[in-house]
Formats: sequence, structure tokens, C-alpha cells
Amino acid sequence: MVVSEAGEARGYRAAATMPFAAEFRRQASRRRTQVALGFMVLLPLIILIAFQFDSGDDDNGRNEFSSLVELATSGGLNFTLFSIFVSASFLLVVVVALFCGDTVASEASWGSLRYLLAIPVPRARLLTVKLVVALAYSGLALVLLAGTALLVGTLRYGWSPLRSTVAAELEPTEGLLRLLAVLGYLAVVLLVVAGLAFLLSVTTDAALGAVGGAVLLWILSSILDQITALGAIRDFLPTHFSTAWLGLLSTPMQTDDVVRGCVSAISYATLFWGLAFWRFTRKDITS
Repeated sequence: MVVSEAGEARGYRAAATMPFAAEFRRQASRRRTQVALGFMVLLPLIILIAFQFDSGDDDNGRNEFSSLVELATSGGLNFTLFSIFVSASFLLVVVVALFCGDTVASEASWGSLRYLLAIPVPRARLLTVKLVVALAYSGLALVLLAGTALLVGTLRYGWSPLRSTVAAELEPTEGLLRLLAVLGYLAVVLLVVAGLAFLLSVTTDAALGAVGGAVLLWILSSILDQITALGAIRDFLPTHFSTAWLGLLSTPMQTDDVVRGCVSAISYATLFWGLAFWRFTRKDITS
């Protein structure tokens, strides 16, 4: 075997192992990816069908949720906003945790992880590619949900101004930009879930444990955030600014909590990813 000055076999390049495109296609062929992305497309259709059975006779109250239900059928943008609203607190959390928590743990549970490293694929390279692919699919899920809702909502209810309970009526173009800003903020907030699920994924061989653990910890943080007796401690919880995206719909926009939420989410995600890389590059791979 011809060895280079760096001690590697001639022709071998660590950066060329495990290409992103190959891993992306590989994950696309998995049933969980197809089901998760398919459900992102299906959910707006389910909501649309459910609205067709609404007789309009029920008294939904005057809370924020019922107000959004009433506004949802007034235009495609409003229908998209409603779809995002009902998905943001749980469904999107589960989907992101699924993509990021299953990616390494599933390889370990199948016993294929050690073979990937024996190719050899450097551990940092393997983690980087898997993380980027998981984030790509998480972002794709978010885009599919909003894109499908906007398409079917506009076809059914028309292209109308965006209205909400926290803002004056916004012209369609401005309303679309506000929705894009909301999606961007949600993507940043969900990085916390991605980081936590990814950390658990390199810690355990049980993919379900990594996914479920991330979701449960997110729910626990949400519950603690409702306990006002915790005072300023709540500001440091990863879910404290998870609903700050509502400020992006107000007139004028309220961005203070959005900025704090971005800083908090990026900080937590960076910490979790750093711990994941630290843990994975030092652990014994036996499966």
C-alpha cells in the first residue's frame, strides 16, 4: 500500500468519504422519512377537510386558538398561519426529534455504525454529514407543511390579506413576508430540539429513546415555563421564547423576544452539538 506523507493511503481523502448526497438519498429511502414528510403534506389537507364539516354553530369562546380557527378560512395566508399554529408546539418538535434523534442511534441499533467507521469514515465527518442531512430534512418538513397549507388554502379560500389576533390586517405581500419570518424563527427555535435529540442519539443505541427523550425534555421545559414561581429562572429555559414568533405578526413587529429567543436557541443547540461531538469522538463503538 502506498502511503502519503500524512500517513494516509494514497488516494484516500477523509473529506471525500460519506458524501452528503449519498447520505441524503439513503435517508430518503427510509420509511420513517417518507412517512414524516408525507404527513407534513397530509396535515393541511386533513385540516381543510375538517373545516368543511364546520357548521359554524359552535361557540368556540374568545381565546386565541378559537380566534385563529375563525380566521383560518378567510384566506390562504390565514389558513397557513393556522396550520403553523397548531403544529408548532408539538408536531414539529416530534418531527425534528425524529430526524435528528434517529440518525446515529438507528445505525448503532442495526449494528452498521462500526462498519461505517471501518471504511474508514472519520467520526467527526460521519457526525457532520448525518447532522447536516437531519437538519436538511427537518427544514424540508417545515417547508412542506407551510407550502402545502399555502397552496391548498389559497386554492380553497383565495389570496387575501393576513389577519391575526395580534395585528392589523396585512396586505398579502407583507403577510407572506411575515409568515416567512415566522418560519425562519421556528426553524431557529427547533435547533434546540435538534441539538438535544442529536446528543441523545450518540449517547444511546435506542433510537426511540433518543427521539422520545428529546420530546419529553422539551415538554418538561414547557411545563416548567408555566410555573411563574420560578421567576427569572424561566428566561433560561429553552422553551421560554418558543412562542415569540407571535410578535412577528404584531403591528408594529415586536422583535425583542425574537432576538432573545434566537440567541437562546443557538446557544443551547451549539452546546448540545458540541457535547455530541465530544462524546462520540471518545466513546467505544461496539455496535
